[in-house]
Amino acid sequence: MRAMILSAGLGNRMLPLTKHTPKPLLKVAGEPLIVWHIKRLVDAGFREVIINIAHLGWKIQEYLGDGSRYGISITYSDEQKEGALETAGGIIKALPLLGENPFLVLNGDIWSDYPYNPHFQLNQKLAHLILVPNPPQHPKGDFTLENGSKRYTFAGVGYYSPQFFDTLPYGKQSLAPLLKEGIARNTISREVYKGEWRDIGTPQRLEELNRDLD
Repeated sequence: MRAMILSAGLGNRMLPLTKHTPKPLLKVAGEPLIVWHIKRLVDAGFREVIINIAHLGWKIQEYLGDGSRYGISITYSDEQKEGALETAGGIIKALPLLGENPFLVLNGDIWSDYPYNPHFQLNQKLAHLILVPNPPQHPKGDFTLENGSKRYTFAGVGYYSPQFFDTLPYGKQSLAPLLKEGIARNTISREVYKGEWRDIGTPQRLEELNRDLD
């Protein structure tokens, strides 16, 4: 199974930190956030990762190279010319790189100890989402479990079949409406993860994480 790290965001919520540095290269405990993700994927057994890039994306490619020094093969899906294609649009563009088998996608601006599984089985579903208890900044959550009414927050981690995206047109497109539609059609399974998870998409939350890891 291949993995994709979503890294093409403009990082507007992270300004002024992202004025000259792409968000994935911001430091967590002295190391770029995206390197933490890569090392966790390697430890889990992944050997191929696709990274989409847009805002200052060349700096990410220059820093990480082909991934060989981390023990993984990195391929880049370059959105620098057209601008960030949003989450679904970025995945759609990267489909030829992701292959014909299910793949893992994770947001580049989260911090979690969720155990990525390169052998995950979708079991006739088109996608499987990881949900987490609602953080203070998102108290209303996003989705429920299959047989529940309590809402949880989408963790920005999911396993997908290429078939979930392969009929969609190329271009800028958000993922959230597609997930809502898939859940309504019962083609998406969900689970709740109650371990460490944070959305570190703002300077304040990045500072909090660095302080906690110090």
